[in-house]
Amino acid sequence: MAAPKLTNPVFEALKAGRPAMGLSVRLARSPEIVRIAKATGHQFLFIDGQHAIFDKETIVNIASTAIPLGVAPIVRVRSPADPDTPSILDNGATGIVFPDVNTAEEARRCVEMTKFAPIGRRSVGAVFPQFNGETVPLADAIREINASTVCCVMVETARGLENVEKIAEVPGVDVIHVGTNDLMVDLGKPGKLDDPAVTAALDRVIAACKKNGIWAGCGGIRDPQRQAEIIERGAKFLTTQSDTGFLLAAGKAWTDSINSRLG
Repeated sequence: MAAPKLTNPVFEALKAGRPAMGLSVRLARSPEIVRIAKATGHQFLFIDGQHAIFDKETIVNIASTAIPLGVAPIVRVRSPADPDTPSILDNGATGIVFPDVNTAEEARRCVEMTKFAPIGRRSVGAVFPQFNGETVPLADAIREINASTVCCVMVETARGLENVEKIAEVPGVDVIHVGTNDLMVDLGKPGKLDDPAVTAALDRVIAACKKNGIWAGCGGIRDPQRQAEIIERGAKFLTTQSDTGFLLAAGKAWTDSINSRLG
């Protein structure tokens, strides 16, 4: 029996020329965050295992809800060498974001952990959650999972930006995601997200990605109008806001509205 065709909402949007928008998850631990992402028009969850504290069981529970609801569970791991990456993938994540990738060699190691041979060197586990327990031929399963698993590498330093053309040439890299906050800190301009260096970095990454048939992304910029402009420039993979940010903004708007009525 052939493996069922697997899809990933991120790839579906990107291949159609639409933006793939992610809700950054730092606070939520309940799978209900998947339904919130779905209801608010997000294609993926950006589960932040770098800056938030998640155990793997929590990630798996969220991923198990996300896949059937048509939201991609994408996990940012702690580093390009995070040893938890294989087990996170084996248990349901449909993409990995690797922070602080500075060279083509580091990007190749990211691909090796994310993709099965012949693209990478990911070890084959016993069960693939994407197939809901169904036994399928291994060759078919590997092909489908490789095609539907996102390998995203983050460029967030001057060194990474200098090497971005070579990083974009690495087979198996799907997205290069600009970490604007860390990049500006590394450039000695912390918090200056309106600096022309941000636009220059985005344009360079977008050009490198287009040349190699992959996609550019952007994180850290939280203004909706600027995000729309970034999408129009060609960066189609974006994190909109964190769950914490959405709660803070909505909560403050609510109490401000009450207080304005009360004078």
